[in-house]
Amino acid sequence: MEEKTGIRPHSCLMQNRTSAALTGVREVVSFDDKQVIMDTDMGLLTIRGKELHVSRLTVEKGEVDVEGELDSLTYSSNGVYRRSGKSLFARMFQ
Repeated sequence: MEEKTGIRPHSCLMQNRTSAALTGVREVVSFDDKQVIMDTDMGLLTIRGKELHVSRLTVEKGEVDVEGELDSLTYSSNGVYRRSGKSLFARMFQ
C-alpha cells in the first residue's frame, strides 16, 4: 500500500522567458507586476520580472501559469512560513 505524504510533483516549464507553467503549488502568497511569491512543495518560489501576471491559478490541482518578462526564479525555505499558520497577507494586515 502506498503512503500518502501530501506532496505533489513539482515542475516548472519556462518558455522563452515570457511564461512559466508550474505544478506542485500550494498557495500563491503574493503577486504584483514585478514579483510573484508562491508556496510550493519544494520551498517558497519567488519569480521576479516585469509586467508579471498570474494568467491561470488552479488551487485544487496546484497549477499556476505566470506570464510577463521573467528575470529570475529563486527558491527559499518555507518552514517559517508554514509554521506561522497564516498567509503573508494576514500577517501584514493584523
